[in-house]
Amino acid sequence: MTRIADAASLSSRQNLQPSPRMPVLFIGHGSPLNVIEPNAFRPKWEALGLEFGGGPGAHWPRPQLILCISAHWITPGWWLTGMEKPPTIHDFGGFPQALFDQQYPAPGAPVVARALSSELKDPSQGQPLNLDEQAWGLDHGTWSVLKPMFPAADIPVLQLSLDYSRPPAEHYALGQQLRALRERGVLIVGSGNIVHNLRTMRRGAATDQAYDWALEFDQRMGSHIAQGELDALAGFLQLGELARLAHPTHDHFLPLLHAAGAVHVGEAPRFFNEKFQGASISMRSVVWS
Repeated sequence: MTRIADAASLSSRQNLQPSPRMPVLFIGHGSPLNVIEPNAFRPKWEALGLEFGGGPGAHWPRPQLILCISAHWITPGWWLTGMEKPPTIHDFGGFPQALFDQQYPAPGAPVVARALSSELKDPSQGQPLNLDEQAWGLDHGTWSVLKPMFPAADIPVLQLSLDYSRPPAEHYALGQQLRALRERGVLIVGSGNIVHNLRTMRRGAATDQAYDWALEFDQRMGSHIAQGELDALAGFLQLGELARLAHPTHDHFLPLLHAAGAVHVGEAPRFFNEKFQGASISMRSVVWS
């Protein structure tokens, strides 16, 4: 009952409370089936969720708010969800009914969203972010990873969209604005994939199998992350054909830039799920703290 009350309180107040610094996550989400079918990745998401909340083995306090940047909400300009009860969006087709039956009824935080939309600025135009109070919600890039991590769905969740028309450096710059939220109880979660090429997927490929180009791109980006060269991630398009193979469209890479921008200098990354799905989807995930 206390947690539900806490969520209701946050939805009605404007200010997040000071807190110990929260980590930043980038989650390689892969197929939406990962949330319901046995796989090598979901147990790591479940274990990560146990690291929050002050219980045995926890490293961080319970988040006041989760801000998720999903590869699946692309808009002109940047938008924040601002509804009180964001719907669970099933933005896919051709999957079993059990996947469409999934719900993640986490509350929103309309008053906080309104405040953050004014506080955060469009990196190139300097205008406040847009507030969406009815069009979107929580798509599978968000709920498919949050449900295993926080199954009670009792922490307020906001989703931040991607403006695909903007250069990667602007996505990184917006991520840098998110950095200050980490001392206000906000868990920042980027959800995409470091390599994402659905056109070349090999169904049934083992998780340790991948195309040479997929391995090369994943390892290059992993090296930048390991060495703290996070601003170099925004230059991935300079890799030309290698980048085009890794990302025929780069919407799944952009959430990594938001997450990386929110990292403080010197924070060490911890990798997990360093495997592939279908030989062309990197599931590499990162925690910075």
